[in-house]
Amino acid sequence: MFASRILGGAAIALAGLAMPAHAETWDMPTPYPDATFHTVNITEFASDVAAATDGGLEIKVHSAASLFKHPEISKAVRSGQVPIGEFFLSLLANDNPAFGADSLPFLATNYDDAEKLWAAQKSVIAGLLDEQGMMVLYAVPWPPQGLYTTKEIATVDDLAGLKFRTYNATLEEFANLAGAAPTQVEVPDIAQAFSTGRVEAMITSPSTGVNSKAWDFLTHYTDIQAWIPKNIVVVNKRSFRRLDDPTQAAVLEAAAAAEARGWDMSRAETEAQTKVLAENGITVVEPSEELMTGLREIGAQMLENWKAEAGEAGAALLSAYQQ
Repeated sequence: MFASRILGGAAIALAGLAMPAHAETWDMPTPYPDATFHTVNITEFASDVAAATDGGLEIKVHSAASLFKHPEISKAVRSGQVPIGEFFLSLLANDNPAFGADSLPFLATNYDDAEKLWAAQKSVIAGLLDEQGMMVLYAVPWPPQGLYTTKEIATVDDLAGLKFRTYNATLEEFANLAGAAPTQVEVPDIAQAFSTGRVEAMITSPSTGVNSKAWDFLTHYTDIQAWIPKNIVVVNKRSFRRLDDPTQAAVLEAAAAAEARGWDMSRAETEAQTKVLAENGITVVEPSEELMTGLREIGAQMLENWKAEAGEAGAALLSAYQQ
């Protein structure tokens, strides 16, 4: 029996040597389904972290708002309820207008300009999140945003009175300026909202249109390329600081790789998912010049309003972007 105890103790000791010291699991809430390219990218990020730390840090992804609803994710990270999370950056525009710069209509409408805007925006965002006890890991854009409707839209006047899906303060302002009726609807509820007549129009990416099977409840997609908003992945500062130096370095390295990979995925997503919309019967429309003129006028007005609210931080951000 004594020998068996020795052998048993040796087995336990060897098992302990095989396991990484201070193995830790981080729960990570994300707002979108597993098939969304953002979630695919995050899953790979988590795998990279696990591999680089030999299992010392496991990030468990809770997709499709299964752990926290989308608007609650930033609060959950800030309070330390979870150490890490992903959310749509401009959801925080009510905290500071700088968070919504990438959702300003027609400010940055192609990927080169979107990258330039993020370069100008990142230090401002990092400072604001630092005040809230969070730090930026990486950000990845959605494809350029298009207009989805249940009828053809030839001019801005055609939007008047339509029940318009919104998900942040910027889009609510846009809907009001277009004469539409803003209605808050999160991604998982889009299909039901259209099917029940709660909304009749929305601006979102080809990705979200495909993931929600927009062809089941609307007819037209007008490729207005209004803006290129981003999702951001953030970490609670205290949680990050509790990691040892090699693990911190592994997280930051995996985050840098995820950002580069995510931008490439977004570019590929734009073309592929717009094609899927057409293949499933949605009429993909190039916007009329009259429509674009009206939309750009709204964008210009929103930019002026934004500059007035954003103050010196906003002026510095725009100056850096426009150089």
